[in-house]
Amino acid sequence: QVQLVESGGGLVQPGGSLRLSCAASGRIFNINRMGWYRQAEGKQRELVATITSDSSTNYADSVKGRFTISGDNAKNTVYLQLNSLKPEDTAVYYCHARVVVVSGTFVHYWGKGTLVTVSS
Repeated sequence: QVQLVESGGGLVQPGGSLRLSCAASGRIFNINRMGWYRQAEGKQRELVATITSDSSTNYADSVKGRFTISGDNAKNTVYLQLNSLKPEDTAVYYCHARVVVVSGTFVHYWGKGTLVTVSS
């Protein structure tokens, strides 16, 4: 089992910044990718950014150049820096971890989410 705990959400004005954190614990040694997804009210959950165990990153087009994902292996923590925030970034942000069970087979874990509200 892997436990994921997010923090750092809150209310911010348009153009502002936040940093989200996701601390992983449990059987973390087989995590090969972590990431952030978000779900706005009335919409489907969507990918925001991912980072692999070899530090390769991927971003949704809507956040490229504004958001940065990074990891601290010593702290078993993944961060998402959100800059130049827009009202449309308002959503619950979920941390995700993909664990390799056997070659080609994965188990997915989710945090409970942290709310980001961008509003003046």
